[in-house]
Amino acid sequence: MSNFSLKLSDEQIEKLKKTFANDIKNNPNEYIDLFIQNDNVTISVYNSKKVVFQGNDAFYYAQSFLNTKKIRQAGSDEVGTGDYFGPVVVAACIVEIDDYPFIEENGITDSKQMDDKKIIELAPIIKEKFKHTILILEPLKYNEVYNNLKNLNIIKAKMHNQAYINLINKGYDIPKATYVDEFARKDLYFNYLNDEKEIYRDLIFETKAEEKYPAVALASCLARYTFLQYMDKMSKTYELNFHKG
Repeated sequence: MSNFSLKLSDEQIEKLKKTFANDIKNNPNEYIDLFIQNDNVTISVYNSKKVVFQGNDAFYYAQSFLNTKKIRQAGSDEVGTGDYFGPVVVAACIVEIDDYPFIEENGITDSKQMDDKKIIELAPIIKEKFKHTILILEPLKYNEVYNNLKNLNIIKAKMHNQAYINLINKGYDIPKATYVDEFARKDLYFNYLNDEKEIYRDLIFETKAEEKYPAVALASCLARYTFLQYMDKMSKTYELNFHKG
C-alpha cells in the first residue's frame, strides 16, 4: 500500500467532497475533518488541511490536485513496434525538479513530434543528464519471442516492466508519479507479467502519456535515438537503405 500527502485549499477540499460524496465516512478521530474510504483509496483530510491518500491507487487519486508536469516523475515509452525492420526499443527515464528548465528550453516532447536531427543532437545530452535505462530487442530475438508469445502487447509489457526493474537495480529511487502509455488495460498489463520474477506495480496508465508527461517524452526520445542508431548500423552492415515505418 502506498501513501501520498499534500496540502489542499478550501476549494480543493470541496471538490473532494463532491467527487467522493458517496464514500464519506464517520471521522475516526478529532484531528480529521473529512474521512473518505472506498475499495481503491482512503483519504483523510486533517484540521490543518493536510490530506493523506492511502492505498494502491493513492497517487492516481492525488494527481488531479497537482501540476503533474512540474513534479518529480518517471516514465517509459517504446519505439519500433510499427516498423517492419529494426528492433523494438523501450526506454525509461526519471525527471527531477531541477531538470525542467532543460526540458523547456530544448522543446522536448513526444519523439513523433520532433525532427530526427534534433533527437540525434539532444539524445547524448539526455543520456548524460538524466537517470535512464534502455532495452533493445533485436530483430532475430524479437521473432523468436513473438513466435513463442504470439502477442506484441505481452512483449511490450515485459520490456516496460524490465526497464523499471533495471532502474531499481541501478540504485535509483523511482518517483510515485510514474507513467506508462496505456497500450493495454492495467489489469491486462499485469496479467501479461504473471510469470515474471520481479514486477514493478506503482504505475499510472494514461493514453498519449508521451504528450502529457516530460519523463515519457524523454524516454520516447531516448528510444527513438537508439532505434535510429541501430537502423544506421544495419544499413552500413548490409549496405542497404532500410526504410523506417
